Amino acid sequence: MSIMERTAIFPGSFDPFTRGHAAIVEESLKLFDKVIIGIGNNSMKHGLLSVENRKRLIDDVYRGNERVEVHIYHGLTGEFAEQMGAVAIIRGVRNTTDFEYERTMEATNHRIYPELTTVMLFTPAPVADIASSTVREVLSFGRSVEEFLPEGIDIADYLKD
Repeated sequence: MSIMERTAIFPGSFDPFTRGHAAIVEESLKLFDKVIIGIGNNSMKHGLLSVENRKRLIDDVYRGNERVEVHIYHGLTGEFAEQMGAVAIIRGVRNTTDFEYERTMEATNHRIYPELTTVMLFTPAPVADIASSTVREVLSFGRSVEEFLPEGIDIADYLKD
């Protein structure tokens, strides 16, 4: 009897990847054998970090953890999930605004990809207030963002191209 590996994707822009994102990955690893972090690449958006540097940052966070992979993808999240052999899409929820948005996305994904399950995980309270947009804003004022990022990550290392 073979045991099927249960893989989930955790999609997002991750500009930058925060402690809140990391907390969702940790919770996801309690439920799934493998978590694939999918960095959506919207070429029309120019964020703080290049998509390649976002991938490098997340790869650095999970270096040595064989249960976490990081990929850049284009197109629909459901298509990416199918390509990766995922059974679920992980979505982090910080507040009611996130919940309403994610519920709408889940309904749409369910219509197009009924075989995929969306799993919404609440971001743990100690990091639920952290948003990538807030990190970008704090950084724009020249302030340190170390407390918002996974331990050991210096954002300056990823701002260079």
